[in-house]
Amino acid sequence: MPLLKLELRKTLKEFYNPPRGEVVLVKLPPLKYIMIDGKGEPGGEPFREAMGALYNIAYTMKFRAKRMLKKDYDMMAPEGLWWMKGNRIDMERRDSWLWTLMILVPDFVSPKLFSDSITEVRSKKNPPGLDRARLEVLDEGASLQIMHVGPYSSEAESIGKMDAFAKEHGYKMVGKHHEIYLGDPRRAAPSKLKTIIRHPVKEG
Repeated sequence: MPLLKLELRKTLKEFYNPPRGEVVLVKLPPLKYIMIDGKGEPGGEPFREAMGALYNIAYTMKFRAKRMLKKDYDMMAPEGLWWMKGNRIDMERRDSWLWTLMILVPDFVSPKLFSDSITEVRSKKNPPGLDRARLEVLDEGASLQIMHVGPYSSEAESIGKMDAFAKEHGYKMVGKHHEIYLGDPRRAAPSKLKTIIRHPVKEG
């Protein structure tokens, strides 16, 4: 049986390649992710452990799909949902930030493929955070997004554009702040980092 390659970056290009510095409205379909929840500032130990476990699961799942199902697909960039209890993110209370780290996977990924991948990772490495992983569909629907280029610390400018767009067009921000990390801060200069900032909205 020939290997089937699903090119997620092409099929989902509308949602993963917004214009730089320009706010756009998109209608997202339900998307399936590997997810791990946590608390604390980005780059802290819980965050790093969760990211490590997430990548271990994602790559193991990809190779199992190729080996067992004869299906292949793009490895997508890590994403994160961010929020605080009761209010929007307070930049001065980073230790209180709540987050969900995620990697998008194809619809054909089943609970069995996920659980078998977890079992394989546990038998080989058993990284911290593995037991908190889950497979879940996220349905954000109508969302604003923008391509932010620059350090994470300067995201306020892009978020301000999103707030202004929402107000001008009669939308209200709902749900959780969503980031998609297209750049690797360990390799790219802060000024060149690319991050898609996304936020669900509703009319009114």
